[in-house]
Amino acid sequence: MKRREFLKQLTAVAAWVVVARYATAEAIRKIIMSNAEWKNKLTPEQYRVMREEGTERAFTSPLNSEHRKGTFYCAACHLALFDSAAKFDSGTGWPSFYQPIDKEVVETSTDHKLIMARTEVHCARCGGHLGHVFNDGPKPTGLRYCMNGVALEFTPEKA
Repeated sequence: MKRREFLKQLTAVAAWVVVARYATAEAIRKIIMSNAEWKNKLTPEQYRVMREEGTERAFTSPLNSEHRKGTFYCAACHLALFDSAAKFDSGTGWPSFYQPIDKEVVETSTDHKLIMARTEVHCARCGGHLGHVFNDGPKPTGLRYCMNGVALEFTPEKA
């Protein structure tokens, strides 16, 4: 292959990479709202969990027993977060997943609220607190994204 032809193909590939990254960035454009706006948009329990970093009681979410194919979205901004194929029964009382749909849809920070440090998971678009991620999940990732059901909405796959 001639150098010029190679550079032309390389430029085309690089352009596609930039377009793909831009599309992801567009999907995750930050949503900034005041506390009053979030209180208007969310239920009191959603606000407590998602904006004040609370935790719902274990075994209270109907999403624990959701086994249909579909997608789990952020309850605050409707960003697609988890595919049902990554959901598993962790026995913890919260909906659990071994990976998000894309690594770009969630952000993490360290939580020191309990005796041990935990990794908190937030929606990358609205910053809503979703739950925590632990290193005791199943293969292929070994991760357990332990999410508050109240922070998620489920849309079943259309048949």
